[in-house]
Amino acid sequence: MDLKTLENTPPWDWPEDTAEILLSSIRNGDLELRQRLTAIELAGDIVAMNDDVAAELLFIVGNGEAPEELRRLAAAALGPVLEYADIEEFEDPDAVPISQETFQRINKIFQQLYTDASVPEEVRRQVLEASVHAPQEWHPDAVRAAYHCNHEQWRLSAVFAMRFVRGFDEQILNALESPNAEIHYQAVVAAGNWQLEGAWQHLVRLLNGENTEKPLLLAAIEAAVNIHPAEVGLHLVDLADHEDEDIVDAAHEAMAFAEAEAGLVDFDDDEGIY
Repeated sequence: MDLKTLENTPPWDWPEDTAEILLSSIRNGDLELRQRLTAIELAGDIVAMNDDVAAELLFIVGNGEAPEELRRLAAAALGPVLEYADIEEFEDPDAVPISQETFQRINKIFQQLYTDASVPEEVRRQVLEASVHAPQEWHPDAVRAAYHCNHEQWRLSAVFAMRFVRGFDEQILNALESPNAEIHYQAVVAAGNWQLEGAWQHLVRLLNGENTEKPLLLAAIEAAVNIHPAEVGLHLVDLADHEDEDIVDAAHEAMAFAEAEAGLVDFDDDEGIY
């Protein structure tokens, strides 16, 4: 199976040698940059990840001679496996696609790259965003510094990171009022993740607003049901009849979750809701 076929195949249908195919493409300097970027993006899927893939991605992130775009995407591709490993905590090593040694090495090198002023700023930003998927002791200070930076992109990275790193409730609530649409979106997601009561009225306005853009509306639905599952149904009735199928599905899923939280329905692992 070649790279193009992999790109058009669901990860659960990828062959056993997917990691080798992707590694070959990532390492092939004769390939067009676009193709190598595609290989790196696919390699970030948990299905394709292993110690060898992680090591190659980490090498690219730290390689000062590699194109900056490759370095940024390689950093981003390591985020999902860091989060997965952090959640699993290696209680069952076979359940995690990378070893604990690789996990620790990624965290260590990411911290070194982030604090290295010679590393391009956009690479450092992406390193921060990827590394917070597995929160470390150095992250609160890094996130705080990024949030107070005068550059909007650093502030965006900080608010993104706040969905993973605890202790920034006030900053998240403040970011909900940001005129920057991307920062606003990340603040909504973070507020939902930490179930911030202070965000509730803001989310209600988004749910009832006629001009709320689709990505923000979907994020608001998920955040609102996390904060007040017992009350969210009142604000989702109209959305359940929305003309956009994605919004309808999100509203119905949120209402089903809210009903389950209230004990009105049960979730079964095999049957779903019944």
